[in-house]
Amino acid sequence: MLEGDTVWYIDAIYGMMSLINISPYRKKLNGWLCYAFASEVFVIVSLTLFLPICLEQFARDNGYLLPDKTKPCSAIQPVQNATSTLEIEPARCVVKIGWAWIDSASFSLYVYSASVALQAITVVSMGGIADHPPHRKLLLLTFAAAGSLAATAFLLLPSSSMFWYLSALLAIVANVGFGASVVAMNSYIPSLAKEDPKVVGILNRMEQAGLREQTESVIDLDPDSSTDSADAPLLSRPESESTDKRRQLEEKYQAELSRATSRISSLGIALGYGAGICLLIVALIPVTMLHGSTFALRLAIGLSGIWWAVFTVPAVLWLPSVSSYSHPALRRSERGNVQDDLDDKDWSFWREIGAAWVRLGNMLRWREIKKLRNTFKYLAAWFLLSDGFTTITSTAILFGKTTLHMSPSALILIGILTPTSGILGSLLWPILQRRFGWSNLKVLVILVIMASLIPAYGCLGFLVQGRVKFGGLTTPGEMFALAVYFGSVYGAFQGYARAFYAELLPPGEEARWYGLFSITDKSSSFIGPLVVGLISDLTGNIRYAFFFLVFMVWSAVPILMSVDVDRGRKDAQGYEYRSHPSGP
Repeated sequence: MLEGDTVWYIDAIYGMMSLINISPYRKKLNGWLCYAFASEVFVIVSLTLFLPICLEQFARDNGYLLPDKTKPCSAIQPVQNATSTLEIEPARCVVKIGWAWIDSASFSLYVYSASVALQAITVVSMGGIADHPPHRKLLLLTFAAAGSLAATAFLLLPSSSMFWYLSALLAIVANVGFGASVVAMNSYIPSLAKEDPKVVGILNRMEQAGLREQTESVIDLDPDSSTDSADAPLLSRPESESTDKRRQLEEKYQAELSRATSRISSLGIALGYGAGICLLIVALIPVTMLHGSTFALRLAIGLSGIWWAVFTVPAVLWLPSVSSYSHPALRRSERGNVQDDLDDKDWSFWREIGAAWVRLGNMLRWREIKKLRNTFKYLAAWFLLSDGFTTITSTAILFGKTTLHMSPSALILIGILTPTSGILGSLLWPILQRRFGWSNLKVLVILVIMASLIPAYGCLGFLVQGRVKFGGLTTPGEMFALAVYFGSVYGAFQGYARAFYAELLPPGEEARWYGLFSITDKSSSFIGPLVVGLISDLTGNIRYAFFFLVFMVWSAVPILMSVDVDRGRKDAQGYEYRSHPSGP
């Protein structure tokens, strides 16, 4: 099994680099992988590392020290101590925004929170448009262009400028552009999985076995529905051998489809992490030579924007503008999924935006939630988990900079270790899953519990600080070990979470539902950064935020474990949306 998976990954990477003699499916897959390779760099290099530090540095360069608020923060150089526990609390730096004075670390968290709130509005508005095949690619490229240009514009805005606060606007535009484009990118995953050669091969066998009538329904059929349903043709068909063969092929189809979904999702994560590592290594040179100056931080963010733009070009060339299923049964299924859509001549951009919000309101009615209760359970758990994971990342970086006084080059090294471990984790955990026979749900629960140990370890620092020279995240050396540990967990978690969600989606509405997913995905969490910012402001010690993070992650575990995967898949395949003009 290990050898087979290795061959698959090598073949996929080789195929992405090939420019000639590739099939339509391979071209589509390569275009999707190229955009994962392009966009994930912004998350790894900017969003989780340099952008929080850069925004904090912008505020610090224009802030003043408490309590007098007359001495510039830039006049004080932080004390570097990498070998012992820091016992002297440095003076707090605050910056005036409007009429309020806020902590410099809180400034980046507030900007982050505002950006994801706007991102939530954007992804909901575009859900219906992205589900309209002729506009999915256009939306992806439009938001990719806006996000990459905003990130690149950091090169032109020095912190000494009187318009330094525009850094917040650039960060918001870049974050919104990334999140919205990823919604469109994720909506390709179900169709890519269905077009996987192994999956299509099973469909061919089904038709060759004379099961053409069942092919259209079995594409999105739950493997257990044929045995659990009272309408299953077990009694009406005397040919029990034919029935058994159909059931076996259906089960094999669903199993292979799930594996294809996980492979594609995990490969996208691995390639994105690899791209991030490459750019972090490149950025390490100027940041180290410039001693972590504000310009060095701006340069790293700008480089991520340039990378994002350049490697999006293959996606422009290879991703199809309309659905292009090669298998007849898949084409028939696609037509059935979109049969209620408006004709192109009646399609309206603004009408779709309005309809998206009406649709969201109707989707969140109790009667609709009951139809897809397991999908919504998972969304509730994902809301807490993605918010917690993302906030752990940003809080750890700010904690390392402001409390442990780690240098920018040391933080870059952590930024390299985390995605490197993420690549290993995204490839290793599927092997462990098959070896021990774990379900996707069990893997997710294990990963969540492992991740919660990180903020719990940070809480331990209140007990050991000043008593021992190591432990409880009180020294910079511990950050490096935790980066490896967290990266191996987070990389696998991202791949499994995205693939698991794909199994609970109504066919033909992928972008709309991935819009809800993206509201809390990676860059889309806003409650965590907001609460951590308030904790930092009120206490003056960001370490207290670790208690909140432990609670946030653990509160999602019982919700996650209550998801009935088989029932959720069956409900999603049979779901039919109907508007409710009145009533709850």
